[in-house]
Amino acid sequence: MTYVVRRIEPGEWQQLRALRLEALQDSPSAFGTTYTDAAALADEAWQQQAEQDANSSTSATFVATTLDGHWVGMAGSAPVEVVPGTYCIQGVYVTPAHRGRPGGLAARLVDVAITWARDNTDASWLTLGVHEDNQRAQAFYRRIGFTETGKVVPCRLDPSRKVTILGYEKFRLTTAR
Repeated sequence: MTYVVRRIEPGEWQQLRALRLEALQDSPSAFGTTYTDAAALADEAWQQQAEQDANSSTSATFVATTLDGHWVGMAGSAPVEVVPGTYCIQGVYVTPAHRGRPGGLAARLVDVAITWARDNTDASWLTLGVHEDNQRAQAFYRRIGFTETGKVVPCRLDPSRKVTILGYEKFRLTTAR
């Protein structure tokens, strides 16, 4: 299947909302918010999020669509506010029907988010967090070049669980970490 991978557009808040809520239902421990909290957000909050994700110079969200425009995946890139000079890949999701297909849709989305961060920021380090129980995601991220940082943080939704922080060594090849 052929996909279009592109940055979200400002008016696409309803599509963003629908895919994000699907992701939260499909993989509730993979993200930093709950379905209930996200579903309760006002339309204005989703409109603002879509506008920011489309136009911000400091963060971006990318989507994968089928040729007929149906959203089937997403990934974002944003600064880690508490760690200056660090960006993270976040919100990676591909709908179940489009996972594991030739062409690696999730890898394409993550690659676009990495490239955007590299080309549009002066960040020296790129990371992402993966829930300790999500072995499939951990294996995927390692396969595409992320490595252990030795950092583990409490899961935002359940502090008794952990999130492993992986780093992307190839982000700035001239910067040693």
